[in-house]
Amino acid sequence: SGLLVVSDGADNADDGLAESLLPIQASGVPVFTVGLGREEFDQDIQLGRVETPRRVLKGASLVTDVVVTHQGFRGQTVTVQAEDEGRIVGSEQVTLAGDGEPQTVRMRFTAGEEGPRLFTFRVSPQPGEMVTQNNVRQSLVVVEDREEKLLYFEGEPRFEVKFLRRAVADDENLHVSILQRTAENKFMRLDVEGPDDLVGGFPRTRAELFKYSGIILGSIEANYFTPDQLRMIADFVNHRGGGLLMLGSHRSFGQGGYAGTPVADVLPVVLDETRGEGDESFFVEVGVEPTRAGASHAATQIAETEDASAARWRELPPITIVNPITEVKPGATTLLTSDTSGGPEELVVLAFQRYGAGKALAFPVQDSWMWQMHADIPVDDMTHETYWRRMLRWLVDGVPDQVAANLPQDRVQLGEMVPVFAAVGDANFEELNNSSVIASVTHPDGEFTDLPMEWTAEADGEYRTSFTPTTEGFYEVHVEAMADDEVIGEDTAYIQVAPSDAEFYNSTMRSSLLQRVADETGGRYYTPETVGS
Repeated sequence: SGLLVVSDGADNADDGLAESLLPIQASGVPVFTVGLGREEFDQDIQLGRVETPRRVLKGASLVTDVVVTHQGFRGQTVTVQAEDEGRIVGSEQVTLAGDGEPQTVRMRFTAGEEGPRLFTFRVSPQPGEMVTQNNVRQSLVVVEDREEKLLYFEGEPRFEVKFLRRAVADDENLHVSILQRTAENKFMRLDVEGPDDLVGGFPRTRAELFKYSGIILGSIEANYFTPDQLRMIADFVNHRGGGLLMLGSHRSFGQGGYAGTPVADVLPVVLDETRGEGDESFFVEVGVEPTRAGASHAATQIAETEDASAARWRELPPITIVNPITEVKPGATTLLTSDTSGGPEELVVLAFQRYGAGKALAFPVQDSWMWQMHADIPVDDMTHETYWRRMLRWLVDGVPDQVAANLPQDRVQLGEMVPVFAAVGDANFEELNNSSVIASVTHPDGEFTDLPMEWTAEADGEYRTSFTPTTEGFYEVHVEAMADDEVIGEDTAYIQVAPSDAEFYNSTMRSSLLQRVADETGGRYYTPETVGS
């Protein structure tokens, strides 16, 4: 004759409520709801959301936003801590604002150890708190110790090559191969992987170009490339998911003839089509300032704190710009601009945008090496190295391989089914639907299970399987794809199996939801005071 639901009404399911109510409404069964709990706590602090990347390179500098809300602690100062497996790696103080007002606390720390790392963010329980379990959030970050490959193509000898190469020389996770044009059809190759690598100049096939995770284009005009190569560079970002960075010079951006090319579509800035190739009429010396976005972005943090980084940018010696870029595209973000205190129009110094599966950056500066060699820079100053390492690491952050394993969640409960997905492509990153794909699941106790993956038929190159964990702990899922008895690629993902803590967040009673359930099914809503009727 009816259903009785006793609940606080805090819905933490992934799916909406409407779908669950449909069969009950169709059957004509009324639901009588009884709301328990308090609609508002007198005193409580909650970490509402933590945003961290799923994967980072070892040694990456992470900038993480932690959202704090509270009730009843206005004006008090609390400390938000970040811990890596129990070791404190970051700490920030925040003075709590008005009740219920979300505040974003920006945490900075370094991912120093390889493997799946469970980072914990917490605020110590305060006297009088009614729920303390919601003072803690955990996030699983896979720290990878691998080498990302970048191709830096320069059209002429210049100091940027020497000093960029020196800046990343000690970074074991970045390998920058340099191709520098020295004369017509003659090139100098530095830090290439083999004797035949780039011997014919810039790659002419997608397979050769797509083996890199990032491309840096220096002083090289658009006319050097064939139409197919220009399309390849655009596809490198859009389809392959790589990172593209264009540097300033008289042969790049509008002056380099890129306006109207596929590369111009990818770039985050609007090119001046009125300036022809090699136009040398524009030249300006400027200081650099971070924008509001740039002050907190991981790629432009050149000091230990946000304020120190912004101050350091303003202290750096001026650099020269020969590309008059003042406008970015609607979806782009400007991170660095020129100092306008001297009167000239504000110029874009660093901007980026997401494009397709990848990202593109514009850095129209021709002599960033001045941040290393200017007379005002101390010999042991590391600002130039820090900037280039962090920017290039971010340029290739999240660039996929031919085989990419994906677990939709990073934490499940014991006995909850875990779906495993894999994206498989060939050397041109064209999706493959006829590969042999195996997922090897390693359990916390060291046991492992091999699971065949089947093409989903819902998306090209997408394969799926699933497993149900039987013990708590970390599970490793290693995916390997083969075609014609040759390994295409492999990837590894991780998942934590632990009891859910969702019930402790937003745990006040939601009378409106319980009232809705009762109204839509023909039942009634009760409180502990009225349930006796």
